[in-house]
Amino acid sequence: MAENQYDFPTEVLDLPTKGLLYPKENPLSSGQIEIKYMTAKEEDILTSTNLLEKGIAIDKLLSSIIADPKINLDDMLLGDKNAIMIGARVLGYGKDYEINMIDPDTVQEVSTVVDLTTIQHKKVDYSLLEGNENKFSFTLPNSKRVLEFKLLTHKDEKQVEETEKALEKISKDGVRSALTTRYKQQIISIDGDTNSTTINRFVDKEFLSLDSREFRNYVKSITPDVDLTFQYTSQEGASHTVDIPIGIRFFWPDTQV
Repeated sequence: MAENQYDFPTEVLDLPTKGLLYPKENPLSSGQIEIKYMTAKEEDILTSTNLLEKGIAIDKLLSSIIADPKINLDDMLLGDKNAIMIGARVLGYGKDYEINMIDPDTVQEVSTVVDLTTIQHKKVDYSLLEGNENKFSFTLPNSKRVLEFKLLTHKDEKQVEETEKALEKISKDGVRSALTTRYKQQIISIDGDTNSTTINRFVDKEFLSLDSREFRNYVKSITPDVDLTFQYTSQEGASHTVDIPIGIRFFWPDTQV
């Protein structure tokens, strides 16, 4: 438990971005965030039928436990938000997270426990993140077009989800636009042209699949985040790297769903 200026117990968490992608005037630029321990108030949030139906219970929870009122969840990069979510779960319900999964060797469903305190930050080249600006450049290997782009914040992610839902309602062929919608939110300029019409046309008509894949791989390689994998020893004794599923039992460990 950290010493703090508040009248409630808190812990200080290190952010995967180290604060390098926030403006210096943003409190997140310190590379750390202070969150409070969950209380009955936060449990009210997690059990609110209204918030659950709207799909915003977790966002309300995270906003509630951020100690500094000057920090806005919308400004937060997704990797940092994930780190806070892990920290909140540990402080609220402990480090042991029981999951059901398919054993890679026996293909049988098994139950195992993940120690959430062993989750580490992804390894990235932090020299690429210096400058307190969320802006990057990438030259596409095939078309040689130069893209400027940003890493998505919580606000950006919400905008992507809202746009997807709107497009699904008017889609006549049932094709989801998740990838192109995300690109349009993420790309800042094409060869220096910041016009949204230019960006939209490029994404819809000119973004070659080979370039798109290389762009995604590059973005993934530079994105600070938590490593949501763990080492699982199968029933046959083999070791596997397995993704940690963040399901309904993550913040509702007593549920039977």
